[in-house]
Amino acid sequence: MGEEAKYLETARADRSVWLMKCPPVVSRAWEAASASASASSSSDAANPNPVVAKVVLSLDLLSNEEPSLQFKMELAQTNTGNTPKSYSLNMFQDFVPMCVFSESNQGKLSCEGKVEHKFDMEPHSDNLVNYGKLCRERTQKYMVKSRQVQVLDNDHGMSMRPMPGMVGLIPSGSREKKKQTPAKPSDVKRTRRDRTEMENIIFKLFERQPNWALKALVQETDQPEQFLKEILNDLCVYNKRGPNQGTHELKPEYKKSTGDTDAA
Repeated sequence: MGEEAKYLETARADRSVWLMKCPPVVSRAWEAASASASASSSSDAANPNPVVAKVVLSLDLLSNEEPSLQFKMELAQTNTGNTPKSYSLNMFQDFVPMCVFSESNQGKLSCEGKVEHKFDMEPHSDNLVNYGKLCRERTQKYMVKSRQVQVLDNDHGMSMRPMPGMVGLIPSGSREKKKQTPAKPSDVKRTRRDRTEMENIIFKLFERQPNWALKALVQETDQPEQFLKEILNDLCVYNKRGPNQGTHELKPEYKKSTGDTDAA
């Protein structure tokens, strides 16, 4: 702060300043009033700080209790629509000590004063009707849908077709993934064998091992899955639980017949 403190203007550092928190509608009304005042003034020395509001201080001197100050602010602009023109100022004195600083266009820093009172604004009871109208207008404004459906003049879809140069914009990674993914064999390409021949093949497979899954049988026999299901429903039972869950095994009568054949 040593060298920077030399450039800080402190002539108004002891001036009392109010810190006031105002609603956005009030700040917009002040900006509009300031702009209209500057535009309506024809003199070169236009007032840079036009009057935008006045503060009314009320004090009941006849009350036996300790008198309390009541602050009320009234906007100077009258053509504000449903924007409340009167506001109650709730004063607070218990806050962190603060000062107000400003910086000019030339970079000059100044201390404009110290904050002694802090106020919060709320619409006065005299303007509750206008404030209710303002809230309804604001709600209706945000309920309007911003997205709109537009009907295309070209209903043939020509504008949606990819241009010749857009084909090369497809990421190469997606093509490589498609090439690397093996095509799933279709049952249409498999040709059904004779039913009796397939039954003999299935008996031989179950001689090799007692339990088979459907997918394994499809790979071993190279037959359509639905065709195999029909044969397995006649020759086998499906294990829904137990250690061989999800597999097929021959029915007891076929196990006996195959065993007798082997013994003979």
